[in-house]
Amino acid sequence: MKLTLVATCLFGLEKLLGQEIDALGFKRVDTMDGRVTFECSEQDVAKANIWLRCAEHVYILMASFQALSFTDLFEGTKAVSWEEWIGKQDAFPVKGHSVQSTLSSIPDCQSIIKKAVAQRLGSHYGISWMPEDGITYQISFFLFKDKCSLMIDTSGIPLHKRGYRPLSGIAPLRETLAAALALISRPRYDVLTWDPFCGSGTIAIETAMILSNKAPGLSRAFAGEQFPNLTKESWISARKEAREAEKTDRFLVYASDIDDNILQLCAQCAQNAGVSEHLKIFHADATVIRKTDGKGTVVCNPP
Repeated sequence: MKLTLVATCLFGLEKLLGQEIDALGFKRVDTMDGRVTFECSEQDVAKANIWLRCAEHVYILMASFQALSFTDLFEGTKAVSWEEWIGKQDAFPVKGHSVQSTLSSIPDCQSIIKKAVAQRLGSHYGISWMPEDGITYQISFFLFKDKCSLMIDTSGIPLHKRGYRPLSGIAPLRETLAAALALISRPRYDVLTWDPFCGSGTIAIETAMILSNKAPGLSRAFAGEQFPNLTKESWISARKEAREAEKTDRFLVYASDIDDNILQLCAQCAQNAGVSEHLKIFHADATVIRKTDGKGTVVCNPP
């Protein structure tokens, strides 16, 4: 079954995210600030979550319609076939955003959408009260210029939380932004990448993951793994494919900092991410470091 998915990202990363989607073989259908819409199969939802380095969430787009009034919002929501995904016992919390739209009250929109979904499901299952003690389907809405998009979140915890960084330094950099910086620098085996303000090592770790073709979501869980429509086999297969795609080439990424305590955290994060063999972590004052032999690129988040 073909699905329309929406991958969200930090503003400015849409081009990189679109290139990632293309590389996975999916068909892009729309791009706007902070999100890229594309088509793929149900089996590919797992692949998108596991592989997209610059995405924050991957959503299933359920419907889009004009909503100039709460009546429009209610009727448009109620017309969606929610029962194709949400079961009789399942939970369906609602959250979202409104930008340049007549309906600007987020709490009111949440209430209307929740009521419409409940009525639709109640009518389908023949019940007047939804227990909501089963699988959680997070419904997200996005109102932009009076057009409402209704989506189900398949990621759960934001995708920038890879799982390797339990703590962070004074100036933490989101993993997806670090990956974007690394991608822009075009990392290669024959060009040294060096972060002289490495902190907890996010840029260096993301660079090493790119060079070793290590899928960023390989070691974490996703909300969609609980959805019956997204088979367990598709997640197992996507993870197996990702592990087999990892490269074993030898290379080094430099990660240095003046703070010895943060370097210990950097080493732990690199180990958690499975790329410690590719990082040279050392103490250095960025004001006195010298160029190494050969070509190199400095990629950093300076203080």
